[in-house]
Amino acid sequence: MQAVPQSVIFDTDPGIDDAMALYVLARHPAIRLRAITTVFGNAAVATTTRNALALAALYELDLPVAAGASGPLRPRQDQAFPAHVHGEDGLGGVGALVPAPRREVDGRPAHELICAMVNAEPGQITLVAVGPLTNLALALRHDPGIAAKVRQVVVMGGAFGTHGHGGNVSPVAEANIINDPEAADAVFAAAWPVVIVGLDVTQEVVMKHDDLAALKGRGGQQGAVGDFLWAATRHYQDFYHERDGIGGIYSHDASAAVYVAAPEAFGLRAGPVRVVLDGIARGQTIQDHQGLAAPDSPWAHSPAQQVCVRVDAARVLSEFTRLFD
Repeated sequence: MQAVPQSVIFDTDPGIDDAMALYVLARHPAIRLRAITTVFGNAAVATTTRNALALAALYELDLPVAAGASGPLRPRQDQAFPAHVHGEDGLGGVGALVPAPRREVDGRPAHELICAMVNAEPGQITLVAVGPLTNLALALRHDPGIAAKVRQVVVMGGAFGTHGHGGNVSPVAEANIINDPEAADAVFAAAWPVVIVGLDVTQEVVMKHDDLAALKGRGGQQGAVGDFLWAATRHYQDFYHERDGIGGIYSHDASAAVYVAAPEAFGLRAGPVRVVLDGIARGQTIQDHQGLAAPDSPWAHSPAQQVCVRVDAARVLSEFTRLFD
């Protein structure tokens, strides 16, 4: 008997790898995508919202898209966006390849849409968050009761030092977390089940040049999806080639999407997780997986959350590429 697909709200800041994750969530038979919420991160929220609406049209999705936070919980005067990674339009400079949006943006702020959908279907909704966690933190503030009603929260973010993988913005901090450490700390400390798909595993899953080239002419819209993803990843691959020489791209957000459908491809480690909020380690994610923290420590009153520390990279890549057949 086939399992019932998981209902998902996708919280995202598209973003090239976000576009790849969205395709997984839209097409995988184990997932039922219910809504998209947007947040600042890879670009300003106006841009990420426009991209989400356009990607929904490209992937032939008819679902709500709600705009969310334009900045972190602690406002910053020096907020900038990584155009050198994702392009000025957030989509590698090829946003013109996606169709015009078919729907207007939902009238509710993202955090209110999240709360409404979770309250309407207790125990059914999985939140997949691949940008700064501001919307999720605002949802907890708006209605703390949702923590007991969410099925699970899957986060792409953080770095815990396994397999030699530290941060990608500072020596210890990953981009999504450092963009709003206060929000991330609130999300990880909340009483809902969180799985963190961080750089420890996403940088073990590399989509090589030939893997990306093989997408051309495949996917929906008579191959337009594959053509778009190939074109969009040219900018992204150039960035990673210059920085790390990996001959492809890291599968960051798509790995988090695949976790929802195939959690058995990942190895987990349990323990409370907190985020450093100040100083040179701001944005660092630290898990007390050995139970070393004292009774009065920051970890002592936080629930155990799951951190991905191992991955079957071939399985993750297979789960992605088979959706283009």
